[in-house]
Amino acid sequence: MTTTPFISRKGMTRRSMLGAALAAGAAVPLAATAGPAWADQAAAAPAPATKRLVLPGPTGPYPVGTVQLHLVDRSRPDDIAGPGHFRELMATVWYPARNVERYPVAPWMPSGAFQAFLADAGFSDLASLGPLTAGHVGAPVRRSGRRLPVVVFSHGAHSHQGDHTVIVQELASHGYAAVTVAHQYDTYTEFPDGRVAVPSRDRQAPTLPGDFAADLRFLLDCVEQLAAGRNPDVDHRELPAGLLGSLDPRRVGAFGWSKGGTATACAMLADGRIRAGLSLDGPMQMNPPLVGDLDRPFMMMSAEFTRATDPEAAAFWSHLRGWRLNIQAQGAAHISYGDNEALFPQVAKLLGWSGQQLQDVIGTLDPDQAVKIQQAYPLAFFDEHLRHRRGHLLDGPSPVFPAVTYLP
Repeated sequence: MTTTPFISRKGMTRRSMLGAALAAGAAVPLAATAGPAWADQAAAAPAPATKRLVLPGPTGPYPVGTVQLHLVDRSRPDDIAGPGHFRELMATVWYPARNVERYPVAPWMPSGAFQAFLADAGFSDLASLGPLTAGHVGAPVRRSGRRLPVVVFSHGAHSHQGDHTVIVQELASHGYAAVTVAHQYDTYTEFPDGRVAVPSRDRQAPTLPGDFAADLRFLLDCVEQLAAGRNPDVDHRELPAGLLGSLDPRRVGAFGWSKGGTATACAMLADGRIRAGLSLDGPMQMNPPLVGDLDRPFMMMSAEFTRATDPEAAAFWSHLRGWRLNIQAQGAAHISYGDNEALFPQVAKLLGWSGQQLQDVIGTLDPDQAVKIQQAYPLAFFDEHLRHRRGHLLDGPSPVFPAVTYLP
C-alpha cells in the first residue's frame, strides 16, 4: 500500500475517537439499526467475530446500487504529482437498483483508505470493523420512464466521500443518482491500482473551496458523459447494467458539508448546470471573495456557522436572489449533519462515555432526531427544486422535527 504523507495530528480528534471505538469494538457487540426490509441485509451487523459499527438504512422504496469511477481531469495539471500528471479523482455513483441479492454491499470506506484512516488515529489492521452501507456494488440500475435526477456531493476538510453516506443513500433510495467525489490532497481514498491517498501537508496542494468547486464542475462533465452513453472511467471498467444513459444532466443539484458546503456555493455561482444547492454548515469563507448574486434555489442547514455569528455566511445569504431557506437544528454541532450522529452514540457505548462526553462531540441534538433530519430535509429540498414535488416540510416548523428552527 503506497500513501502520500499524512497531515499532522493536530485536529485529528474525531478520527482518534473513531479509531478507539473500532479497537473497543473487537470485544463489544453493536446493535443494528432498523431499516426497510430490503436494507436489512446491508445494514445488519455481521457475525459476532467482527462487531461492526452500523449505519441506519435508508427509508426510500428502492434498494441502492453503487459503483466507483476513476477519473482524470486533463484540463488541470497536477503540479504536486509532477510533470505530465493531471488532477486525479475517485468518485462514487449511488442509484436506485433492482435485483440486488447477488451483489455485495459496499463498505463505508475502501479497505486501504480505511486502514490509513485508522493508522492516522493510532490503530492498525482494524478495517474489518468498519460499517457497511446499503449500497450493492455493481447492481443493475432501476430504469423507469424518466431519467434520474442527479445530486453531487462535496465532503469537508480532511474528510472522505463516505462521511455523509446516510444522506447519499437516502437520496438514492428515493430515485436519485447521487455522485460523491474524493477531493485529492484533502481526503482519504484508494485508487484501483492500490495507491492510497491521504490529506497532504503541502501548503501548495489544491485544497481551497475553489479547488473543490472545480472538482464538482468536472464531475458534472462526467455526469454528462454518462448521460450520453459514454464511460468516463479512465480504466474503462465495466459499469452496472443500465447506468449509461440513465442520468438526467438537466436536473442537477449539489450539496456539501463544511468546506464542501462552501465549495457547493462556489460551483453553483460558476456553473449554471447546478439548479439547486445545499450547504451543511458551510463557513462560506471564499477565496477569492464572493462576487455576484445567485438567482437559483439555495438552502443552508446551519449549526456552528450561523449568519448571526459568521460574517461570511451572512454575506453569502445577502447575495441570494432566488428561493432561499436557512434552518438550524437546535443543539446541533458542526458534525451533526452527517454519519457521525449515527456512529458516535455507538462509540460512546463502546468506550463508556458519559452523556456529557458524547454531547461534547456531537452536541445536544438527539442523535435519532439528527439522523431523521438529515434524511428528510435534503430530500425535501431536492424533491421540490429538481422534481417539482412540493411538500410542506420546508414551509415552516414541523411537529415531527421540533428541534428545527427557521431563520428569517
